[in-house]
Amino acid sequence: MSGTSEGPTPTADLIQPKVTQSDVMAPPGGESAGAAAGGQVRAEDAGAVARTVAPAAPPEAASGSLPAPGVTRTAEPVGSPFRSAFDAAPLAMAVVDREGLVVSANDTFGELLGTDPGELAGRPAADLVDLASDARTWQAYRAVLRGRQARLRCVRHFKHADGRSRWVQVTLAPLPAEHPGTDASGPESTAGVLLSLADISVRRELQSRLRHLRMHDPVTRLPNRTLFFERLSAALETESYERGGTGRIGLCYLDLDGFKAVNDTLGHRIGDRLLAAVARRLQGCADEAGYGRASAPLVARLGGDEFALLVEDSTGTEQLADLAESVLTALQEPFEVSGRRLSVSASIGVVERQAAGTSATALMQAADTTLYWAKADGKARWTLFDPERNATRMTRQALVSTLRAAVERGEFTLEYQPLVAMADGRLRGVEALVRWRHPQFGVLTPNRFITLAEEDGSIVPLGRWILATACRQARRWQLDHPDEPPIFVSVNVAVRQVWDSDLVADVAEVLAETGLAPRLLQLELTESAVMGSAGRPLEALRALSDMGVTIAIDDFGTGYSNLAYLSRLPVSALKLDGSFVRGFQPGRQTGEAEPPSPADEVIVEAMIQLAHRLGLTVTAECVETSDQASRLRRIGCDTGQGWLYSRPVSPDRISELLDGHACGRR
Repeated sequence: MSGTSEGPTPTADLIQPKVTQSDVMAPPGGESAGAAAGGQVRAEDAGAVARTVAPAAPPEAASGSLPAPGVTRTAEPVGSPFRSAFDAAPLAMAVVDREGLVVSANDTFGELLGTDPGELAGRPAADLVDLASDARTWQAYRAVLRGRQARLRCVRHFKHADGRSRWVQVTLAPLPAEHPGTDASGPESTAGVLLSLADISVRRELQSRLRHLRMHDPVTRLPNRTLFFERLSAALETESYERGGTGRIGLCYLDLDGFKAVNDTLGHRIGDRLLAAVARRLQGCADEAGYGRASAPLVARLGGDEFALLVEDSTGTEQLADLAESVLTALQEPFEVSGRRLSVSASIGVVERQAAGTSATALMQAADTTLYWAKADGKARWTLFDPERNATRMTRQALVSTLRAAVERGEFTLEYQPLVAMADGRLRGVEALVRWRHPQFGVLTPNRFITLAEEDGSIVPLGRWILATACRQARRWQLDHPDEPPIFVSVNVAVRQVWDSDLVADVAEVLAETGLAPRLLQLELTESAVMGSAGRPLEALRALSDMGVTIAIDDFGTGYSNLAYLSRLPVSALKLDGSFVRGFQPGRQTGEAEPPSPADEVIVEAMIQLAHRLGLTVTAECVETSDQASRLRRIGCDTGQGWLYSRPVSPDRISELLDGHACGRR
C-alpha cells in the first residue's frame, strides 16, 4: 500500500498535550468506514478501551519471531464489553507498541485500509499510513512512541485496496504503562500508542472542487488570473536548470482586437460564447506547442478579453515567436457562434528571458508594455519586448510624472535663435526656444517634452511662462539698446493653449505687464494646428491680430497643402519648413557632390511669390550654408533662420549681436 505525505505537520499539531474530541471529529456524512453513521468516538475513550482490552498476541509473537511488544498483556475475556466496544467503534483505531508494530486493530481500521484487521498485527504502523515520508513527521512519530512527545497529528494520502484515493487524518497519542513498579513519569513510561484514523476524503474532495472553482474562469474553464499568478510565481521560484531545465521563462500576453464591438452590439451572452471558442483554439495551440516537450504552455484568461500563455523552461525567443504566430493563425478562421460568423484578431506582447532575477510583476509589466506596442503598431500582430524601446518608454513616463512639478520648480529656461534679414544680414527678431534642465536627464530640447506637455495639459502653464519670459526679455533688449531698431520675439503656441486657456487675455496681460508693443510679439502655430480652425481658435487668432500681434504659420509646406486657409485666417508670416531649404544643398542625400534640385528652388520661389502677393512675409528655416542663403536672397525670401547665422543662444549673446548690428554671413 502506497501513501504520500501532505507535507510537514504544523508544530502546534506535534506538541498539543492530548487528543481531544475536536482533534478527531467524524467527517461529514457519506464518508467511508471510520466516519459511518455511528457518530464519533472520543480518542480518550478509545484509549481507555484499548488499555483494558487484552489484545491477542499475534501468532508470530507467540513463536518468538517478533520482539516482545511493550504493552500490557493482561488477558481479558474475548467477550469483554471493552473489547467489543473497541472492535465496533466507528473510529479506525489500532494499538501500536513501542517498537512501532501494530498489536491490535479494530474492524473500522481494517476497512479503511482495505485489509483484514487480523492481518495487520505485527506490521509497522509507519508503513501503513506513510509516517516515514518526511523527516520531521518521522522524528515526531518516534518521539511519541518513546513517550517524549504528547501527540502527533498529520494528514496522509494513500491508495485503498480498491484503487480509490483516500485522505486520512492521523492522530497518535501515547498509552500510559500499567506495569506494577513502573515509574509513570519516566521517559519510557508508555505501553505504546493509540493510532486513530479519520477518513477526510469527502472533505478533501470538496475542498479540491472548491479550489478548482476558485481558480478557474467559469466562462472559458481556463485557469483564471489567481491560478496564473500562482503558477507564474512558482515557475520563477523554481531553479529549473538544476533539474535539467533551461532556467528561462516566456509569456505571450494577448488582447482580442474588436471584441468590445461584439459585446456591445450582440450582447454579453454571445460575447461569452465567443470567448469560450477563442479559449478552445488557444488551448489547441498550447497543446500543439507542448507536443514532444515536458509540458504544454499554460493558457489562462486574465480578465475581459485578455489571455496569457505561460511557457516554462522556454528555449528562446524563437519558440515564443512560433507560439504567437500559431495563435494569430488559429484566430484567422471566423468563429461560428449562435448561427453567426464572427471574426476577431489579437495583439500579442511576447516576452522571453532568464527566470533568475525576474519577478512576476516585472514580467507582466514588460508583457503589458509589449502588448501596447503591438496595438500601436497596427494590431493583429505580435511584438517582441525590446529593452531599448522600453527604456525610452520609461524615460517618457519619468518625464510625464515630473513635468508639472518642473514648471513650478522653475527647471525651464529659454534660448533664442536669431531671425536675420536676407537683404542686409541685420538681426530682425528671435525665436524663443524652451529648454528643460532636468536634474536626471540633463538639458532637454522641446522635441523631448512638448508633446508630453500637450498630452497632459501642462503646456498651458508652461506656455504662459514662456510667453511672459520671452516678452520680458524682448522689452529688456529694447531698453538696453535704445538706438537700435527693436527686434521682435517669436513664441510657439500649441493648439491646446488656444482651447484650454484664455490665450487672448494671457497675451494682453503679459504685454501690459512688460510694456512690450504688440507688433514686437509674433505667435507661431503649426500648419496642422490652424487647418480647420473655427469657433474659439479662429476668434482667438482674429482677436490677437486685431491687437497688433503677428500670427505666423510654422513649418509651412508640410501640412495638408491646402492654401485656402491663408485667405481666411489672420496670418501675417510664413516660415518655410527646413526640408525645402535643405533641397538647395548639394549632396544632401548621398553625401557626395551633386547639383541642387531645380524643383525645390522652383517650389520655394513659387511659395514666396504667393506669400508676397497675399501680403505675407517669408522666413526660411534651417539655413546652414552661404550658398543656400544666396539663392534664397535671389528669389526674394525676407528673413532666414539657421546655424549659418547662429545656434540658439543665451540672452546675453543676443545682446552682443545687437551691439554688432549684423548676424552671421550674408
